[in-house]
Amino acid sequence: MASVSLKNVSKTFGTYDVIRSIDLEIEDGEFVVFVGPSGCGKSTLLRLIAGLVPVSGGDVFIGGDQVTDVPASKRGLAFVFQSYALYPHMNVARNIGFALETARLGKDEIRRRVARVADMLKIGHLLERRPRQLSGGQRQRVAIGRALVGQPEVFLFDEPLSNLDADLRMEMRFEIAKLHADVKTTMIYVTHDQTEAMTLADRIVILNHGQIEQVGRPRELYDRPENRFVAGFLGSPRMNFAPLEATAPAATVLRGAGGFAYAAEYVAAEGRPAEIGLRPEALKLVGAETKGAIRGTFERMEDLGYEYVCYVRLTETLVWTVRSTGSPPQIAPGDPVGLSWQPESLYLFGEDGRRIDHRASVSLALGASS
Repeated sequence: MASVSLKNVSKTFGTYDVIRSIDLEIEDGEFVVFVGPSGCGKSTLLRLIAGLVPVSGGDVFIGGDQVTDVPASKRGLAFVFQSYALYPHMNVARNIGFALETARLGKDEIRRRVARVADMLKIGHLLERRPRQLSGGQRQRVAIGRALVGQPEVFLFDEPLSNLDADLRMEMRFEIAKLHADVKTTMIYVTHDQTEAMTLADRIVILNHGQIEQVGRPRELYDRPENRFVAGFLGSPRMNFAPLEATAPAATVLRGAGGFAYAAEYVAAEGRPAEIGLRPEALKLVGAETKGAIRGTFERMEDLGYEYVCYVRLTETLVWTVRSTGSPPQIAPGDPVGLSWQPESLYLFGEDGRRIDHRASVSLALGASS
């Protein structure tokens, strides 16, 4: 096992900055997930750690040793790719143990290691099969086994489950989490799937445009996002947002779309909020005339059995989602509805996109606007 440390790491392709001066500390034995939108640089950052792509600036440390200029084969890492990259002419046993063959280990030692890894991944009965005879989940287990058999100090996973269907992804998430608990090796995992990030990670690194937006434990990021990007990225459906505007020269009241207003004490204390945010599960459907509720028009519902998601139009350009469990309400498209929430569920964001924390500050006064 080994820690991983990035010091001012950057990567430029031509004139395009893919990774911008990243500092990151990953502890020995930690499971860290890189997540972010497509093109944010998460896979490139993983390849910089692996040594598959040279850094343009900064330094990479593994286990306290600087490896910035060390070849990938000498870094003591194992890489599991999105594509399984198995040798089609070799059976499972040889696919897993081939790197040991090239390292000239004895046949008995190779058989012992392959058998141990196959047993851990529950593919011992598949050792004589060829890749074409395996399912997607089985092929991914073989790819993980090939990485595991070399006893690496750090595992690197680049979207390993993206080619699997939903049921197999769930099964493999469980297997990867169990693997980490068993081997206790440092793991760095890239994904665009929020569920994988939230369920697997000890800590999540959220990337955007080649920079780190926030690092923290899954629940910490979900409950206390530092900015609007993190708040909007984590969560499905995404957080609802609405702009605010001052309705007096001294900003004594802020009013937003849909008929809600805020008392001014908070504005004076913390700076002017430019936007509010509410997660879909924090909202409750109420009668259209309920005091303090946002007024809107019901548009449609998605009944998923275990939960339902409603879409409510507040303005011509603003539609909010509501997520809840239980029996769906009997509402028809076009019906007027209200939306309410608890004050502690509200998020406020300033003009710079940073979250303004109001939980320990002045409580906000809600009411229908005139």
